[in-house]
Amino acid sequence: QVQVEESGGGLVQPGGSLRLSCVVSGKIFRNFGMGWYRQAPGNERELVAVVSDTGPITYGDSVKDRFTISLDTSKNALYLQMNSLRPEDTAVYFCNGDLFSLLQGRKTYWGQGTQVTVSS
Repeated sequence: QVQVEESGGGLVQPGGSLRLSCVVSGKIFRNFGMGWYRQAPGNERELVAVVSDTGPITYGDSVKDRFTISLDTSKNALYLQMNSLRPEDTAVYFCNGDLFSLLQGRKTYWGQGTQVTVSS
């Protein structure tokens, strides 16, 4: 059974930093790419950053120059370094993976989310 699980959320003051991690468990034949999304109360889920296994990265406009996404395909692990955090970054952060397994083929998997709260 393939699963995606996030960790690293928490409470941080404005201007602070956090590093989120996401790990894929289960037997994966190929990882096509992974990404971070977030959802604040009353808002739709929005793109934070996505990275392809071939390299291209896309950031949401509101996090450019503050957040950095990185993918370690050897470990099937995804990271999000968040710097200069703002109260408006408060949300549940979700990890997803575009993954291929022999049992289920190519499929997008979502984690349960990790809460990030930016507040003084």
